[in-house]
Amino acid sequence: QVQLVESGGGLEQPGGSLRLSCTASGITFSLLAMAWYRQAPGKQRELVAAITRSGTTNYADSVKGRFTISRDNAKNTVYLQMNSLKADDTAVYYCNAQGPLLGNSDMYWGQGTQVTVSS
Repeated sequence: QVQLVESGGGLEQPGGSLRLSCTASGITFSLLAMAWYRQAPGKQRELVAAITRSGTTNYADSVKGRFTISRDNAKNTVYLQMNSLKADDTAVYYCNAQGPLLGNSDMYWGQGTQVTVSS
């Protein structure tokens, strides 16, 4: 029913840019708080960036100044613009949505998209 579909991952050189997109269906997008997480092999999944229903943003220190999260409610889509990419940004990136019930029963995950930063 509820589905989050990510796109935009791939291979990029250090210093390059990628833009990830996540489109939601089956739920009222404007009621969702959205976030991007990432997980590298052998590492814990970590919060990269988040955006509230009202547009307030928060970033991990490791990406602040390089990444930008935004949302377009008319398109049911959240974006992650990634600039000045580093090898340490290599990970599977997951879209996350939290609905108004504020619990795991109203939280959703995308399938993940691979980002690889390498020369």
